[in-house]
Amino acid sequence: MSRIVHCKKLNQDLEGLERPPFPTALGRKIYENISKQAWNMWKQQQVMLINEYRLEMTDPQARQFLLTETEKFLFEGGSATPPGYVENN
Repeated sequence: MSRIVHCKKLNQDLEGLERPPFPTALGRKIYENISKQAWNMWKQQQVMLINEYRLEMTDPQARQFLLTETEKFLFEGGSATPPGYVENN
């Protein structure tokens, strides 16, 4: 049986994550308040940010940047799009 959460990103009752995405307070907050659908939207945004900013994930500053953007995207209305970014559809 699926867990249902009231997703703060999408403002709907939707299927929740099976477990926190990481073992931190933010991971727990995401688990309790964010749907699978919104988390998948964030994963797409994250890939775009990593590629556009050419982030090196071994760099602690890059990881901190992504954590900040995670919180913005999921709880504060959105993550910034890199300057000059054009989506290819």
